[in-house]
Amino acid sequence: MDQRQQIKNALQLCIDKRKDELHALSWDIWSRPELAGEETRAHDRLVHFLSQDDPAWTVQSCYKLPTAFRASWGPVGGGAGYPVLNVAFLCEYDALPGMGHACGHNLIAEVGVAAAAGLKAALQNQTELPVPVTITVLGTPAEEDIGGKIELIKAGAFADIDLVFMAHPAQQDASFLPCVALDEVSVKYYGKASHASAYPWDGVNALDAAVLAYNNISVLRQQLKPEWRIHGVIKHGGVKPNIIPAYTELNFYLRTPLLKELCDLKAKAEACFRAAAVATGCQVEMTYPPNTFCNILPNATLANLYEMNGKELGIQFPKEPANFSGSTDFGNVSVIVPGIHPFFYICTNALNHTEEYAEAAGGEKAQLYTLRTAKALAMTAVDVVCCPEVLRQVREDFSLAKLKQEK
Repeated sequence: MDQRQQIKNALQLCIDKRKDELHALSWDIWSRPELAGEETRAHDRLVHFLSQDDPAWTVQSCYKLPTAFRASWGPVGGGAGYPVLNVAFLCEYDALPGMGHACGHNLIAEVGVAAAAGLKAALQNQTELPVPVTITVLGTPAEEDIGGKIELIKAGAFADIDLVFMAHPAQQDASFLPCVALDEVSVKYYGKASHASAYPWDGVNALDAAVLAYNNISVLRQQLKPEWRIHGVIKHGGVKPNIIPAYTELNFYLRTPLLKELCDLKAKAEACFRAAAVATGCQVEMTYPPNTFCNILPNATLANLYEMNGKELGIQFPKEPANFSGSTDFGNVSVIVPGIHPFFYICTNALNHTEEYAEAAGGEKAQLYTLRTAKALAMTAVDVVCCPEVLRQVREDFSLAKLKQEK
């Protein structure tokens, strides 16, 4: 048996031995869901888990963001003078408003910690690795809101990381799904209040502007490319029926397969919002948050390795994965560091962002699939760590994907 297979076998044994601890960790996060930026208990639970795991972990709580953390171990192996290869596993743990962990972020946290712990246990006695290796676990909060990973990128959290791994629960197993670019816009209309029955002619109706804007967008959709998405809500529509609304607010998400296409979609949407203001005599204000989510860059080498390792563990990958139009701040990470973001089945046909999916994410049935995914991720990392040629190919794929994105 070669060295690579021995390491893979060892990490699988480690994860199997710790399955009850890992399930308890995931269930604790699931049972007390916290919104983006407020994940204090999940942060503390994960920090405690890693701190208690092995004193060799260097754990930093509140790392650059109040609910982010970083844990590092190593380096181990490799000859003197070789640069350290820092392999990172990312955790998410924020929940959705009113729905708890309906996107399964408690399982993402479990996968990240399990994969890192398994890989550490398998590498800690290895002295003949081609390069010295460090393992990092990075807790990345607020994916469902501001995009915590983007804030961490700005703060330099990924500056010394060479490879990134995470996995997201879904309806099927897939080594890659093309998560799309995302921008958000807040649209505010300012009119003039008046008595809606006695003096309607003296008012400027901001609700009319909001309704026209919503309908303008609905009409626009028939002219959009099939892969483009725009959807939103009216957050504030007025105060009382007999007062002409002087203020309304809408919130829309805009998505395109490629980041560069967002500019075209934004221009079309903004024309709809301005037209509603002109038609009603309102003033309009459009604001965008500081962070735009990029589409995920693929890495064919990592995807192929993940599928190979997954199949050894019994994962079945569809020949043609279903379309997916979701977005993630991992896309921004994939632009600066080679990585992989596969999806995994958790024994339910329910869809993400539903109450049924939230229930499944906390269930015991999801554990087999979650820990199997953690093993496949860690085994993929082993393939890269143990073979300089594979690492070279991963980096070449990354460079080619970046060039293609920029064209």
